Amino acid sequence: MILASSKAAQSTSAATAPRNDWREQFRQSFTDPAELLLALELQDLTSQLSADVRRFPMRVPRAYVARMRLGDRTDPLLRQVLPLSAEDQITPGYRLDAVGDHMARTAQGVLQKYHGRALLIATGSCAINCRYCFRRHYPYSEDTAATAGWQQAVRRIAEDASITEVILSGGDPLVLSTHKLRELGDALASIPHVRRLRIHTRLPVVLPARVDAELCDWVRSLNQRVIIVVHVNHAQEIDNDVSVACQHLLSAGASLLNQAVLLKGVNDDPRTLIALSERLIDIGVLPYYLHQLDQVQGAAHFAVDDARARSLMTLLRRQLPGYLVPRLVREIEGEPSKTPLTDGQLT
Repeated sequence: MILASSKAAQSTSAATAPRNDWREQFRQSFTDPAELLLALELQDLTSQLSADVRRFPMRVPRAYVARMRLGDRTDPLLRQVLPLSAEDQITPGYRLDAVGDHMARTAQGVLQKYHGRALLIATGSCAINCRYCFRRHYPYSEDTAATAGWQQAVRRIAEDASITEVILSGGDPLVLSTHKLRELGDALASIPHVRRLRIHTRLPVVLPARVDAELCDWVRSLNQRVIIVVHVNHAQEIDNDVSVACQHLLSAGASLLNQAVLLKGVNDDPRTLIALSERLIDIGVLPYYLHQLDQVQGAAHFAVDDARARSLMTLLRRQLPGYLVPRLVREIEGEPSKTPLTDGQLT
């Protein structure tokens, strides 16, 4: 791996904020694409930027930018966050609601697609805005579960004894204060049929300072089994701070899984995917899912065709032990589970 030069690290660091002050690091994130390109000495890419970033603003923590390669327009981390003009193209077959979230809504900020599980849209905020995000068009201002102290969401879960697992998603639930998360944990503690709490988050990866003592104490205090699903697409995203954050979460009693998205120009080659699985297990994270891209409008330039995906998985199975091979899946609206992409289902 070619690490960012010291010049790049200095220009993109959060050095003016205390190292453990994740809120200040969040506030100091890059939000201007031109400023980000200047910091990476890639001003020549300015002409390729999206014409209207306001529809889906850019946000990238400086701790994440420090892992990018200075002057490299093909950097896999940069590609995930830089809003390019390709996003402005309307692509047939791609939708605003790519996976049927609206049809799955059962209460304020509550989605129920699969038996036994309820997903809470905890917040609309993220520490990083991934350009392939399948909820980039979601109406967060109208629909989050944290509204009114989680009351409607918790009531819905309490009324349905079939729900054994609650999933916190968003946005990114760890953008919320630990005090706000504790509110939800306390409310769920009184519901006997909820046995597991699953948290889908990118923060331990893009802003590892978020994994502080207060957060770990909250995880440790929960009476449900806690599964934290992080989102890493490339081994370059994992530095020592990310490793330490994951170790803290493991020590707090959480199980750690990873879900990645197969992205053109980011991780669509076997060596990259093999390196990702091996790096993940080194820090105590088990590869879980490799998602085919959700067909959300604005993300078509990231798509990898199914034949290529099948070829990649064949190579992974030949070179990795089974527990390091993620399941290649696609989410299809109305299906009772994620759909594994076996040979007979690939198109």
